[in-house]
Amino acid sequence: DAGSSVEEMEFNWDEYLEDTGATAAPHGSFKHVDTSLQNGFAPGMKLEVAVKSDQNTYWVATIITTCGQLLLLRYDGYGEDRKADFWCDIMTADLHPIGWCEQNKKILKVPEGIKDKIPDQEEFLQRVLKGACSAPANLLEGLHRGKNPLDLIAPGSRLELQNIRDSLEAWIVNVVENVGGRLKLRYEGLEDSDKFDQWIFYLDPFLHQVGWAAQHGYSLQPPLAIRSLKSEADWQEILKKVKEEEEESSVPTDLFKDKPVIGVHSFSEGMKLEAVDPMAPFVISPATVLKVYNDKYFMIEIDDLRPERTTSQSYICHVNSAGIFPVQWSLKNGLHLSPPPGYPGQDFDWADYLKQCGAEAAPQSCFPLLTSDHGFKENMKLEAVNPVDPEEVCIATVTKLKESYLWLQLEGSKKPVPDCIVSVESMNIFPVGWCETNGYQLRPPRKAIVNKQKKIAVVQPEKQILSSRTVHDGLKNQELNSSDSVVTNGKYCCPKIYFNHRCFSGPYLNKGRIAELPQSVGPGNCVLVLKEVLTLLINAAYKPSRVLRELQLDEEAAWHGHGETLKAKYKGKSYRATVEVVRTADRVADFCRKTCIKLECCPNLFGPQMVLDKCSENCSVLTKTKYTHYYGKRKNKRIGRPPGGHSNLEVAMKKPNKRRKRRKHFFVHKKKRSSASVDNTPAGSPQGSGGEEEDDQDESELSHSLAQDRDKRKRKLRTFSFSDDENKPPSPKDIKMEVAEKLHLDSNPLEWSVADVVRFLKSTDCAPLARIFLDQEIDGQALLLLTLPTVQECMDLKLGPAIKLCHHIERVKLAFYQQFAN
Repeated sequence: DAGSSVEEMEFNWDEYLEDTGATAAPHGSFKHVDTSLQNGFAPGMKLEVAVKSDQNTYWVATIITTCGQLLLLRYDGYGEDRKADFWCDIMTADLHPIGWCEQNKKILKVPEGIKDKIPDQEEFLQRVLKGACSAPANLLEGLHRGKNPLDLIAPGSRLELQNIRDSLEAWIVNVVENVGGRLKLRYEGLEDSDKFDQWIFYLDPFLHQVGWAAQHGYSLQPPLAIRSLKSEADWQEILKKVKEEEEESSVPTDLFKDKPVIGVHSFSEGMKLEAVDPMAPFVISPATVLKVYNDKYFMIEIDDLRPERTTSQSYICHVNSAGIFPVQWSLKNGLHLSPPPGYPGQDFDWADYLKQCGAEAAPQSCFPLLTSDHGFKENMKLEAVNPVDPEEVCIATVTKLKESYLWLQLEGSKKPVPDCIVSVESMNIFPVGWCETNGYQLRPPRKAIVNKQKKIAVVQPEKQILSSRTVHDGLKNQELNSSDSVVTNGKYCCPKIYFNHRCFSGPYLNKGRIAELPQSVGPGNCVLVLKEVLTLLINAAYKPSRVLRELQLDEEAAWHGHGETLKAKYKGKSYRATVEVVRTADRVADFCRKTCIKLECCPNLFGPQMVLDKCSENCSVLTKTKYTHYYGKRKNKRIGRPPGGHSNLEVAMKKPNKRRKRRKHFFVHKKKRSSASVDNTPAGSPQGSGGEEEDDQDESELSHSLAQDRDKRKRKLRTFSFSDDENKPPSPKDIKMEVAEKLHLDSNPLEWSVADVVRFLKSTDCAPLARIFLDQEIDGQALLLLTLPTVQECMDLKLGPAIKLCHHIERVKLAFYQQFAN
C-alpha cells in the first residue's frame, strides 16, 4: 500500500563513524552516566534469600553483579564456583537484609548443593558475616523497593537549585522532564512559562533536595531574573504551599549520595586567575575572585576593563569547579588567552597586567590537580549539550586535549558555535548512543549519513513503536515484538562488562592488544554495550576478519536476540557480517561465556564478573593444546542441532573514483571446516595457515575443495566406525584400551537431558570432555547418534581421545539395546 509508507531520514552512528574514520569515546569515560545507572546495590553486599528448592528456608547470598532491578547472586559457600549463580528481580524475589530471618523467626538453612562443604552452619555464618555489608533495607522493602534512583525524580518532583549568577541563594524548582538523569527544571511559581527553564544533570553540585538551604543557613529566594515577576507576598505564599506539599513531592535524600563532595578552598578576594565562563565556554580569559562567601563558595568575575560596561559576567564557584586555572596556564599549554575587553594592545602580558591592577595571582595550591588519564583522544566522537541552547544535544568531535579539558566542535546546531571548552568530568557530555538510548532527539550533522528511503509500512499490528517517556531503561523509540510488552526498568540495561586481562586469550586474540583494552565497558543499553565489546575484541585479533567470521550469525540458527552489523579491517580491506547480540540483562553473562568459547579463549576473558586474583577456570596453567582439548575447537558445527548454512551476504567490490577512494568491503562468509584442513598452529595466530588468502578465496571453489577433503577423510575414517552390532571398539596397534565392565543403566538414554549426558561422562575417564557436550547441548538422543567420524570432525579430537570417547558411547548403545530396545 503506497499510502501507508513514509520516507524517514534517520541518522546512523555506525555509518557516520565509518564515513568520518573516527571512533567513539569510551563509555567508561563518562562517570556520571555510569553512576546514573546504579540502583543502590553494589557487588559484595550480602542479603538473605529464599532457597529455591525449599521456599520455607533462607540462606545468605552475595551480590555478584547488578543491572537495573536485576541482581546476580551466589549463595555463600560456593566460593569461586559460579555454576550456581542466579539472576533475580528485586521486585518479585524473596530478598531481605541480613538479620531479617532472626527478627522474623525464619529458618536459615544451608542449600543442598553445598551441604557437605559447611559442616558447622553457625560457625560458617559467624565467619562470613563478620564485617559484611548488608544490602540496604529500604531498597528491599517499601515504596522504593527495586526502583532505580532516577525513577524517583519524576515530573512534578521538587528540588532546590543554587543560583550561580547573582549571589549565594537557592530557590525551589519543579522537574518538568527527566531524560536519563538530565533534568529540565522550572522555577516554582512560573508554571505557565518556560522562558527560564534550565537543563541540569541530577548529580550537579548545585542541585539539592528541598530543605537544603534552611539546613545550611542559606536564604531561599527567587533569582533576581524572576523576582520582579511576582510580589513578595506571592513568593511567600508559594513557599507556604511548597512546605504543605513537601512530603508528596519530595525526593529521597540518599538520591544525592553519589554527588561530588565540595571541598574547602583557599582563594581570597582580589586574586587573579584564568577562567572559562560556563555560560559561554569558548575562550579562556583573565578573571578575578570578586567575593568569598565561606570556605566552600566564592564568586568569580570575568575581567572587563571597558568603562561603559553595564553587566557583569560573574558566577559562583567551588574548589572543584571546572574552567578555573592558575595564571600562565594558557601560555604553558600553548593556548590563546583572550585579553579583557578594553585592554590596550593585543599582546597580553600577565606580569604587566598584575602590576597594572595591583593584584596578586592565585597560587597553584588553590587549584585541584589536573589529570590526563581519562580515555579521550583527538577526533573521538561523543554527544554534547550546546551551551548556547541547552535544549540541543549535538554530535561533538574532540578537536584538542589539554590535561583534563576537551575542545569540542559541535555539529548540526541550529546556530553555529565556536569550539567549546569542557572538563572531561562535565555532566553535559555523553557517550555515543546516549540520546537514542534515552529517547531524546540528537541533532544530526548538516551533511548527515542517512538511511535514505527507509520505508515503514504501518500494516503489522503485532509490532509497535514505544515512545512513552515512562520507559527509563533505554528502550524508547525501539521497535519491539509484541511478546516484549512493556518492559520493566533495568531489563534491557547491561551491567559492566569487564575485560579480565590475565585470562587465557586463545588463538584468535592478540594478548598484547587485549591488555590494551579498557578495564570495562558499560553499563548501558545491552545491544550498544555488547556491540562495543565485540568491536573491541575484533580489533584486538591477529586477523580481525577471522574473528568476525567466528561471531557471524548463521542463517539457519535460531534467532534469540538482536542482529547487529559489525565491521573488521584487515590488510586494507573492510569486512562486514551480521552478529547476534542479546537484548536483555539476564542473558548477558551466558552470551559472554558462549562467545568466549566460540573464540577458544577462557570463558572468563570478558563478562559481567571481574576476575581479581585467580580465574575460576584456572586457565593460566593450561597450554593452548590442553585448552583446545578441553574446550573443543571450531564450534561453528554443533552436534545437538543442525549446522548453520552459508551466509548470503553480498560482496561490494572496489570502484575507482577520482574524488574519493571508496573502501573495499568484503562480506565475511562462514566456511564449513574440516579437521583435515586444520593444522596444529592455532587459527588466527601469526603462524596460522590460511591467512588473508583464505579470506579472499572464491567461495564456490573453497566449498568444492573442502567437500573433496571431507569425502576423502570420511572414506579414510570409515574403517574405524562402529556398526550397531559391534560390542567393542577396534584396537589399532598404536592404541591400547582395556574393555570396561558391562554397563547397567538406571534410565533410558533416549530420555537423558544434556545434564544427564554430562553426568555420565564425568563418571568416566573422559570427564574433561564433558564441557564440550554441555556447550554443544548434546542430549541422550544426540549421544546415541554419535559415531567416530562425527566425533572427530565436530569435536576436533585426535584419534586416540576420540576412540576412547566412542568406547563409552558404544557401551551406552549396547546397554540401551539390551535393556530398553524392546
